[in-house]
Amino acid sequence: MLKWISIALVVALAALQYQLWLGDGGLLEHSRVKARADELQESNQLLTDRNDRLAAEVVDLKNGLDAIEERGRNDLGMIRNDEQFFWVPSEKASHNPTRVAPPGADQSADEARDDFTGRQQ
Repeated sequence: MLKWISIALVVALAALQYQLWLGDGGLLEHSRVKARADELQESNQLLTDRNDRLAAEVVDLKNGLDAIEERGRNDLGMIRNDEQFFWVPSEKASHNPTRVAPPGADQSADEARDDFTGRQQ
């Protein structure tokens, strides 16, 4: 009789251990849920930081003209009426410019280059 009771207790203990480790709401599922919650918390923190930056930018745009001017200069290339704009091409662009004769032109490539650079033969 004692033998059957001990076997039943071992089986019950094994079933409870299975439920604890691998069943619904067990430790394995708990660790997965905890890892997912940590990932979501991190992504929420990034979005919260972004929202804070955007809110600060909205306040700057509502209250100050400096932010509006900076935005117009950087994003739209705007200048004020009392300013002069000088465009200086980069060194890369001036090394080997491509010169193409307009369609229908019957000049040779050398004549077109000379006309473009201002040299005459």
